[in-house]
Amino acid sequence: MTSVSSVAVIGAGPYGLSLGAHLQATGADFRIFGRPLDTWRTAMPRGMHLKSDGFASNLSAPGAGSTLADYCTDRGLPYHPTDLPVPLARFVDYGMDFQRRHVPDLEQTDVRTVEHDDRRFRISLVSGEELVARRVVVATGITHFASMPRQLAHLPTDLVTHASAHHDLSRFAGQRVTVVGAGASAVVVAVNLARAGARPTLVARSPVVRFSGAPGGPRSVAARLRQPGSGLGPGWRSRVSCDAPDLFRVIPSRWRPEIVRRHLGPSSAWHLREDFEATVDVLTGRVLLDADEVGTGVRLALSRHRDDPSGCGTVVHADHVICATGYRADVHRLPFLAPGVLAGLRTVGASPSLSRSFESSVPGLYFLGLPAAVSFGPLMRFMYGDAFASRRLVRALREAAR
Repeated sequence: MTSVSSVAVIGAGPYGLSLGAHLQATGADFRIFGRPLDTWRTAMPRGMHLKSDGFASNLSAPGAGSTLADYCTDRGLPYHPTDLPVPLARFVDYGMDFQRRHVPDLEQTDVRTVEHDDRRFRISLVSGEELVARRVVVATGITHFASMPRQLAHLPTDLVTHASAHHDLSRFAGQRVTVVGAGASAVVVAVNLARAGARPTLVARSPVVRFSGAPGGPRSVAARLRQPGSGLGPGWRSRVSCDAPDLFRVIPSRWRPEIVRRHLGPSSAWHLREDFEATVDVLTGRVLLDADEVGTGVRLALSRHRDDPSGCGTVVHADHVICATGYRADVHRLPFLAPGVLAGLRTVGASPSLSRSFESSVPGLYFLGLPAAVSFGPLMRFMYGDAFASRRLVRALREAAR
């Protein structure tokens, strides 16, 4: 027998759990599917710290008592809104506790397919159950959107992987590992490789590897005016992104993907600088021209200039290459969306074009998180956006139900 629900939420990361908490509080008829914080628990290096400040690392629920600060205070754990980096393990423990308290009916199973006719969605689960829902919210986070350089795409996965494939880096002890990238993920992976006994080399296109400044105590009024604080970090662009995400919608759509991509360029947490500089070999200002399998490893041909096809600049040999090259939203990489659903989606680049209520061109289909960034701006790339998105979408779902 096919079950029926008003709303189905796919995904149990920060956006999915926050939406679930808000729906739960309103008594809505909904079901939510996914493994809680799966990406955070399995696709990030063990021992790392979050890049976001403590005050910007919250899941969202109505009422008081659900923040990371509340969790740490209740358990006597160290916490500071800006000056103490948040350990990944502590955030995961907080998120799991949040799920148990605010989204107790989470169903830890995956969605196999989502199909749509004129009025409803038909959903099949890997458990074999079938479900009919009037509305579907896709909140799958970054899981399906790992981006890798095309020059490495032909190499086997035992030689080249994305950073998201590694939670435990200990298997690389004693090996030469090249990390491609210059952002926070690249630096975290490289430092943790060194700690695991590997010999890491970081290769980056950018001329330098940047780090944020260490917390310096209270900021002057002038400094706050020049660089106001926000959940995405200091700066007026970040502040506007947080305070007025709807303004992003007035920007011509052809410009939005690049603005999202460039906002907050590669930068790593200040507390990693010392270990990074002491333990990681670095090749900056290099362009990856080509890569080949050589024996049991990889040969990377690098150049200092894009217009130098010879690749005579540098050759790097590695036992393994890890691509810390980020994530790019692409609805066609969501394996559960049926071809008919994909055909009905209007897109900006490869992301869905969304209304003010996060609804796509397929009536009743909504997107949160990274796929929503081309409609609401850089805020949707970060956990800090989960409160805004949850409140906005819950209001829209209640109005649609009426």
